[in-house]
Amino acid sequence: MRFAGSSVFVTGGTSGIGAATALAFAADGAEVVALGLRPEDPGELPRHDRIEVVEQDVTDRGGFARRIASADRLDCLVNCAGISRDREEYDLAAWDRVLAVNLSSVLVASEAARPRLAESGGAIVNVSSMFAFFGSADRPAYSASKGGVSQLTRSLAAEYAREGIRVNAVAPGFVVTRLARGVLDDPAASAAVLARIPLGRFGRPDEVASVITFLCSRAAAYVTGAIVPVDGGHLAV
Repeated sequence: MRFAGSSVFVTGGTSGIGAATALAFAADGAEVVALGLRPEDPGELPRHDRIEVVEQDVTDRGGFARRIASADRLDCLVNCAGISRDREEYDLAAWDRVLAVNLSSVLVASEAARPRLAESGGAIVNVSSMFAFFGSADRPAYSASKGGVSQLTRSLAAEYAREGIRVNAVAPGFVVTRLARGVLDDPAASAAVLARIPLGRFGRPDEVASVITFLCSRAAAYVTGAIVPVDGGHLAV
């Protein structure tokens, strides 16, 4: 129970990696607020006695910031909200929407959480992507936003260190979530991706969540400004 007595907010916490992260923290003793939109499949919602699910659009910057700033205590913030619109992202409206959700919300949440995290000596973990390391013809806004998340992580780590707040990021590879369904459901595309992954399989959301909880734990007390790939070795080849 590493996080007993701790308060954790997870944005994008209603499905996928975010939901798995909320469950991982709750199982480790934390009181968790999972912020996000209701998923298409209600079965994706994280269910645990220590998880409060709150519907929140992260592009409603005022409401989003107030929700986080209203916390009486905050020990960890996980910024996991993310969308992809694939080739639609060449349209500027789609581009703006993806960057608002994936990148701008990270700064909004982090600044709103900053006073409480300074009080607790807390930590932030942002969810970047392997696409922060290389581009993608099919998802330009997603790739650009995740590159931005990595650089914002480093910037916030430098800015927040004087207040005792650590800021790190994970960079997942192909993980079995709704966001990756386009590849997972295409046998040819799936085979091509698997051929590039040394471990020979796709990741699970809980495998990313375990790295996130580590980065928020005391075991990572001297780690800040790091971008940790969780990709089965995809970036190594």
